[in-house]
Amino acid sequence: MDTYHLQIVTPDRMVYDGQAQSILLRTVNGDVCILPRHIDFAAPLGIGAARVTNEKGESRSAACNGGLVSVNRGEVRVMAITFEWEDEIDLERAKEAESRAEEALKNMQRADRDFAAAEARLKRALVRIHVKE
Repeated sequence: MDTYHLQIVTPDRMVYDGQAQSILLRTVNGDVCILPRHIDFAAPLGIGAARVTNEKGESRSAACNGGLVSVNRGEVRVMAITFEWEDEIDLERAKEAESRAEEALKNMQRADRDFAAAEARLKRALVRIHVKE
């Protein structure tokens, strides 16, 4: 199968730098799957699960939080705020974060200034749990 060069970076590290058959990501407008020969493209990333299929057809899942995906002349770059492979996720810690965020949301009104931040924390925790389980 055809492949393309994929780079996934965060502010902390180079997560992936190699050939890939596909990457599935959540953008702010929904999921997108980048395959070889994709047109040039750019989109902001949302909070969601990602799946990378390497040149051998092996897939890995990850939790991705915000950033940007771009396709330029067949090169794909993902610049994410966070990108955690399934085996890097601490399930217990994610469940604790989910509980804390749910508790915070119970005590807030939608109009509260911190409501959106608590809601985002809950979404990040749920994505990590989904990817890990």
